[in-house]
Amino acid sequence: MNPDVDAFGSRRSTVYAPEGIVATSQPLAAEAGVELLRQGGNAFDAAVATAAALNVVEPTSTGLGGDVFALYRTADGEVGAMRACGGAPADATIENVREAVAAGHGDDEQAEVTDPDAVTMPEFGPHAVTVPGTARGWEATVDELGHLAFAETLQPAIRYATEGYPVTEVVSAQWQHGEDRFTDEHAREAYLFDGEAPAVGQAVTLPKLGQSLETIAAEGADAVYEGAIGEEIAAEVQSQGGFLTTEDLADFEVEWPEPVATEYRGAEIYELPPNNQGLLALEAINLASEIDAGEHPYDSAERVHAFAEAMKLAFVDGHHYVTDPTFENVPNLAANSYAAERANEIGETAIEDAEIGFPREVGGANGDGAGGGGGAGAGHDPAEDADTALLCTADAEGNVVAFINSRFHGFGSGLVAGDTGIALQNRGASFSLDPDHPNSLEPGKRPFHTLIPAVAKLDEDDWAAFGVMGGYMQPQGHLQVLSNILDYGMPLQAALDAPRWRYREDGSLALEERMHDGVPTKLVRKGHDVEILPPALFGGAQIVRNDGGVLSGATEPRKDGQVSGY
Repeated sequence: MNPDVDAFGSRRSTVYAPEGIVATSQPLAAEAGVELLRQGGNAFDAAVATAAALNVVEPTSTGLGGDVFALYRTADGEVGAMRACGGAPADATIENVREAVAAGHGDDEQAEVTDPDAVTMPEFGPHAVTVPGTARGWEATVDELGHLAFAETLQPAIRYATEGYPVTEVVSAQWQHGEDRFTDEHAREAYLFDGEAPAVGQAVTLPKLGQSLETIAAEGADAVYEGAIGEEIAAEVQSQGGFLTTEDLADFEVEWPEPVATEYRGAEIYELPPNNQGLLALEAINLASEIDAGEHPYDSAERVHAFAEAMKLAFVDGHHYVTDPTFENVPNLAANSYAAERANEIGETAIEDAEIGFPREVGGANGDGAGGGGGAGAGHDPAEDADTALLCTADAEGNVVAFINSRFHGFGSGLVAGDTGIALQNRGASFSLDPDHPNSLEPGKRPFHTLIPAVAKLDEDDWAAFGVMGGYMQPQGHLQVLSNILDYGMPLQAALDAPRWRYREDGSLALEERMHDGVPTKLVRKGHDVEILPPALFGGAQIVRNDGGVLSGATEPRKDGQVSGY
């Protein structure tokens, strides 16, 4: 039943290292993490150094204007999570946003809308900006779990920003794709060069961002939340008609939530709880287990069908129930008893969306279920193809860390805060302006969040940290990578190289161009609306592992990725 694991689509092999290892989507960022490991830092110091460097060398996907999350297993055996995710501004009510947009403030795409009731949640602009959590999340990670000073972890990023670096292929393409987003003068000054995005191999500096990083290194994260940088962030949003204030920034705090978990094939899988979509990944894993999806031959249409149907149900449930748990109860979608009931929906042919009902109650300690229904938003949701930066680190002490950062859609809202060089996220685009929707906009509420780093205990002394970037690709990427390893015995790099499928928001089932011969046709016969898409739309995975003290790692072949170790 095992596939030919010797055939690596990327021609890469799994990387091994004795003392420390870093896997991420950009080579210079991976080297930044290893640099901190060599200086005596642990996997947490390396994670923050890598994340800060990605802020500079892959600014298309991450930055100080976004959010950051972590799942980790410490050398002491603790499995934990860090969530640095800001909420909506205190004045960002549904009524205020509708009135502001209808009055022509802040959303060019709805410039002709004059009836407030016809306004939808803006995808870009000032009203999509939520409080950024990144700076405090980085600092808290180092202060609580690292060995070095926070300022030390920022030094590689400062060097790249001020001294320059050559732009890699995937990042250049992303930069050019986001070029039109910059209608704001501050954004164009910070991220365009003679009015254009950089070409492949072009050496660039980001001096304004470098200065902000130097300020944060000197003053700590308070510079963003209670200092001059925060004042520029609030001023930028307000100048464009938004509601974010310095008080909103000052009120932000990092959280350390309890991970949610399930078991699959003897492994323990840990994910982030709501407001993140970790429950979607766990429900899909449980459903796959219930229907023995991993028993099908790897190169068969039956395998893809079974896993995709499990993911479909998890998406329907997750987008019906998952929201900020401080505003509504979220049921325990990861309950095995719920999966046993829900698995009865899965048959030999594709489930039509209209056939999928919702139970009145879902078992578990988190409540009976939120109201509302439907997906995470009306129309096209930007989480469908969102941009993210993921990294994974491990060290000889026994720490393994999955660390993920994002501004949501490329350069986020399109706004850059004054002269800071900090591009602000558009994570608020995940809110709905329908007051009956579970993810309706409310002051202080955190939006439904796609980011989900993960940790897995594969055996007694065998731990992995992993993730798959890319909006709604993330939980289905988790499902596929885990199955590749646990069901089909693939080594780490082969598990990432393998061709992927993706259930899309429009109900179609996308397949990567390299999918096995005959599979697309057979899936059509099973009732799936199949489309073939290029590799760039199937996410970006990273994984590291500590198996009894042996460190290994693999990186995404669809990105500019690299695994570095020492």
